Amino acid sequence: MPYCTIDDIKSKRIPEQTLIQLTDDQGLGQIDTAVVDGIISDADELIDGYIRERYELPLANVPGMLKTLSVDISVYNLYGRRPEFETPKAVNDKHGVALKILMSIQKGEIKLGIAGAVSPASTSSPARAKASTPTRIFTDDNLNRY
Repeated sequence: MPYCTIDDIKSKRIPEQTLIQLTDDQGLGQIDTAVVDGIISDADELIDGYIRERYELPLANVPGMLKTLSVDISVYNLYGRRPEFETPKAVNDKHGVALKILMSIQKGEIKLGIAGAVSPASTSSPARAKASTPTRIFTDDNLNRY
C-alpha cells in the first residue's frame, strides 16, 4: 500500500497544471499516472529503508507523518525529472526536513505511534569474527636454545 496518492500530491503540494507539466512525457496534456506512481514507489522505498529497523513492514496503517513525508519526497523527485524547471525553495526545504525526520525515526528519536515496532533487542547485532591459529612450530623454548 503506497504511503500517499496522486490526489494527496495534488491537494497538498502541486497544482494539477504543474503536475501535468512535470509528468506528461508524451505531450497528451494530462497527468501520466504511471510516472507519478513510480515516483511515489521510489519515495516509499526510501522511507522503508529508514524505518525497517524500527517497524515491521509492510505497515498495516499509514501514519499521517509518513504520508506527508512521502508527498514531500515525491514532489521533490517529480521536479527532479525536469531539469528545465527550477525546483522551488520550499520543495527543497521540505525534502531536507523529510530526510532529517526519517533519520530521527531511524535513530528512535521520533516514534510513529503505531503497532509493529521492533524492539531494539530483536534487531540483529553485528556478527563477530572468530579466528584460530595453528600451534606454533618455533616456540620461545626452541628459539632460546640458539
